[in-house]
Amino acid sequence: MNRSTRLPGLLCALAATSAALSVLPPLSPARATDAPARSPHSGIRFGACPTAVPAPPAPARVECGSLDVPLDRYRPDGRRLRVAVSRVPATGTPAERRGVLLVNPGGPGGSGLPYAVTKRAKLPERVRRAYDVIGFDPRGVGGSAPADCGAMGGLFRSPAADPLPRGRAAERDHLTALRRLADDCAAGAGPALPHLSTGATARDMDAIRAALGEERIGFLGVSYGSYLGAAYAARFPHRTGRMVLDSVVGPESWYDFDLRQARAMLRQRETLLEWLAAHDDRFALGGSAREVRAAYDRVRASLAAHPADGFGPAEFDRAVYRALGRTERWAPLGDGLRAYLRDGGVDGLRPKAPFDGPESRNYEAANRIVKCADGPGPTPARVTADLRALRRLDPFPVVTGIEASACAYWHHRPDSRTPLGGPATPPVLLVASTHDPVTPVEGARRLRRELPGSRLVPLADDYSHGVFASRGNACVDDTVAAYLVDGSVPSADVRCAGPGLPTA
Repeated sequence: MNRSTRLPGLLCALAATSAALSVLPPLSPARATDAPARSPHSGIRFGACPTAVPAPPAPARVECGSLDVPLDRYRPDGRRLRVAVSRVPATGTPAERRGVLLVNPGGPGGSGLPYAVTKRAKLPERVRRAYDVIGFDPRGVGGSAPADCGAMGGLFRSPAADPLPRGRAAERDHLTALRRLADDCAAGAGPALPHLSTGATARDMDAIRAALGEERIGFLGVSYGSYLGAAYAARFPHRTGRMVLDSVVGPESWYDFDLRQARAMLRQRETLLEWLAAHDDRFALGGSAREVRAAYDRVRASLAAHPADGFGPAEFDRAVYRALGRTERWAPLGDGLRAYLRDGGVDGLRPKAPFDGPESRNYEAANRIVKCADGPGPTPARVTADLRALRRLDPFPVVTGIEASACAYWHHRPDSRTPLGGPATPPVLLVASTHDPVTPVEGARRLRRELPGSRLVPLADDYSHGVFASRGNACVDDTVAAYLVDGSVPSADVRCAGPGLPTA
C-alpha cells in the first residue's frame, strides 16, 4: 500500500489542464444565453420548498415543485406518482449559462431534494454560475411516493440479530429474516414493487428534462448516482449532456457489487487497524495492528454477549461500516472503542441519527426495492455460501452493505440486469478514490469500458468515498469544472495526488 508523499494537487491540476486537448461541442446557444427563468412550456411549477430543504447563501435561491409521471411506462394513462424536484438557478450572466445539472447523492434511497443546495454549495464557483442545479427525489424516496417496508424482517429491531450466523440453525434463521424482509416489502409497496427501479427513475429524469425545456441534461451522480447516470446514458444517449460519475458503481449485478464492497471493507479495516496502532498515544488500543484487532474483537464479542442499551453486534457493524467509508470518521470510531473498553458506554459508537427514524426506514426500504428491481438476485444457497466464504477470509467481516441478499426471496424477479452506458454515449468523466471501500475503483475501470471516449480521474492515495467537490482536491475539482463549463475532455486519464492517511 503506497502511502508516499505525492506532488501537490495544484501541480496535478495544471497537468490536467494541459492534457485537455479535446473539447465537447458547445451547448445549444439558445439554452446557454436566453433560457427564461421558468420555461413557458414547463410541466413543473416552482414555488416554496419544504422545511427539509435548506436555503442557500445569497445571492442563490432555491425553489421546489413536482412533476407527475406514470408509474408504469406501458400504462401511461394508469396510476401516476409525483416526483419532487428542486432547483437552484445559475448565478452567472446569461452568456455564462450552460444549462441544467441534475444531481443525485447515491443510495439507492438517498434524497436529492436538499442535495441540490448542499452539493451546490461545494461546487466550484464557475460551475455554480453556469448551471441551474436540479435536485429530485427518485421514485420511492422522500417526497416522491416514499416506499415503506414496515418491519423489514426485523431489520429495525434493537438490538438486531447478529448479521454473521454461526452454524446451520443460525443460517436458516438468517434466510428466514431475508424472506420476511422480502414479504414486508411486497406488502408495503404492493403493485408499485417492480416499478421502483433505476430504469424507471432514468425515465423520470428525462421527463424532468422535457418539463424544463432542455434538449440535453448535465448530470452529477455520486455512488449509486453513477449507476443511475450510466443507466440514463444507456437509454437516452442523445439527451445526455456533460456527465460526471463520482465514486463509481461498476457494471455488474447489485449482489456481486455488494460482495466486492464487503471484501474491500476487509482491506480498509486492516488499514484502519494499522492507523489506530500508529496513534496508540491517543487511542490506547495497542501499539500493533494485531493488538488493536484484539481490542476490536473484544468489543464486538462483548456486545454480542451483552448488548448495551439496544446496541449489539449488528449496530456495531453498522457503525464500523459507516466509519470505514470516510477517513474523518476514523478518529471518532477509535475514541468510541477506547471508551467502551474503559467504561462499557456505547454513546461514542452510536451514530447521531437514529437508524429506525422515518428517513432511515424509507432509505432502507427504497434501497432493497430498487436493487431487487434492477436485475436477478442470488439464490438462498449462494447467500449462505458467500457468507461462509467471507468468514473464511475473516471471522468477523463487515457485511452491512450486502443489501441485495434479500433479492433471493423477492416477489418480483426481473430477467435481465439494468443496461449501463453504450457506444452512443458522449464522453463521460469518471472520478474515483483509489482506496474507496464503498465503491472500489475497479468498478470505475470496468464502467469506462462501457463508455467509449470517457476518461477516469483517480484520486491516488485517498481512502474516502465521494471525491469531486468533496475532498477539496484542486486537481480533481479543476479538471471536472473545466469539463462541465468548457467541455474540455482530457486526452488521457488524469491521475491526481491524494492526501494520504489522516492525522489523529
